[in-house]
Amino acid sequence: MTTGPQDGLVAQWWATAVSRIEPGIIELREHPVQDLIGHATFVETIWLLLRGELPRPEQAKLLESALVAGVDHGPQAPSIAAARMAATCGIGLNSAVATGVNMLGDVHGGAGQQCVELLDEIAQQHDQDGEFERTVAKVIGEWQARSRYLPGFGHRFHPRDPRRDPLLALVDRAVADGLVEGAHLRAARAVETYLNRGRAGKKPVPMNIDGATAVIYAELGFAAPLARGLFVLSRSVGILAHAWEETGQGRRNKSPMPPSMVPVHLVVPTPRV
Repeated sequence: MTTGPQDGLVAQWWATAVSRIEPGIIELREHPVQDLIGHATFVETIWLLLRGELPRPEQAKLLESALVAGVDHGPQAPSIAAARMAATCGIGLNSAVATGVNMLGDVHGGAGQQCVELLDEIAQQHDQDGEFERTVAKVIGEWQARSRYLPGFGHRFHPRDPRRDPLLALVDRAVADGLVEGAHLRAARAVETYLNRGRAGKKPVPMNIDGATAVIYAELGFAAPLARGLFVLSRSVGILAHAWEETGQGRRNKSPMPPSMVPVHLVVPTPRV
């Protein structure tokens, strides 16, 4: 078999540092896959592919905690509801999972990335301005001028997200052990404090799962867009489980509402000309 200049162009076009695949060879970031099998965990392999090196065991454990926390939030989550409905439409399990994953956008699924951006902004401006509380108030004001929703804080379902405290406790321990610096954890807690000032007698606004995992991803050095990508990896596990469960229910064309419920027909008034 002969090769020519075009083969070199193709190889260059698809050149990647992530993996090397040749006859009899599979390397992931220069690690032979046979050396990883049985030795590296799935979480360690995620880190390896994204970061180019294997993590320390403590780093992998902290990342794993965030991934575990985000796997599922029940069928009230649009991504999971969509996957369950899709699973009854004859499109196959892979397409049902893809349906759910494709629901994870800026509104449902993007808060972790947005929160990392918020915390990055506070940390960076604090380095320049030097006055931490003023920086927090300034950045929050700018974000709230664009949207009444502040990513990573408050929850429409939980008064206090049960995933928050154990995740933050792990970050506190990581800071104490010198594993992470703690700048993003400090920023997140400062935002939470700021949002709850003067709210005596009102519903509190605690940090939620998106905020807590954003702290972990940021403290571990992952770029903001990867916070969303990692959440997608995490939530895809729950989406898969729900889609698989639904396939065993025997339903066809599952509707958002039970068959006994008749949708209310809303009559929209015709605008006056």
